[in-house]
Amino acid sequence: MPDINETEVSDWVRQVAKNYGKVVGDINYIFVDDETMLDINRRFIGHDYYTDHIGFDYSQGNALSGDIYISLDTVRTNAELFGVRPHQELRRIIIHGLLHLCGLRDKTPEERQQMQQAEDLALSHQSH
Repeated sequence: MPDINETEVSDWVRQVAKNYGKVVGDINYIFVDDETMLDINRRFIGHDYYTDHIGFDYSQGNALSGDIYISLDTVRTNAELFGVRPHQELRRIIIHGLLHLCGLRDKTPEERQQMQQAEDLALSHQSH
């Protein structure tokens, strides 16, 4: 389990959801290794590669619910690649998964730019 303050992160996630007119229902963040993530990718998404996260959205109306799997191995690798601390990259991925539940996408260059701006805004309002 990563070293995070669950209360602080929960409050932050609730506030970001509120900014999108949503409320947090039952959101589970599940921390796994790369091999588990690869297995999930293969079985449920049909992709044969590693990813930093995979989300399963069970939201209904404005109540956000889902399972967000996060590969801590890939988070550490990406943190090194992007020149940030692992806990900073983890927070980015935590909020990235939430933003997907809020309806943001990142398939096109325009969507990716909007997603990054939303991540940056959310990260600027977090407690440290």
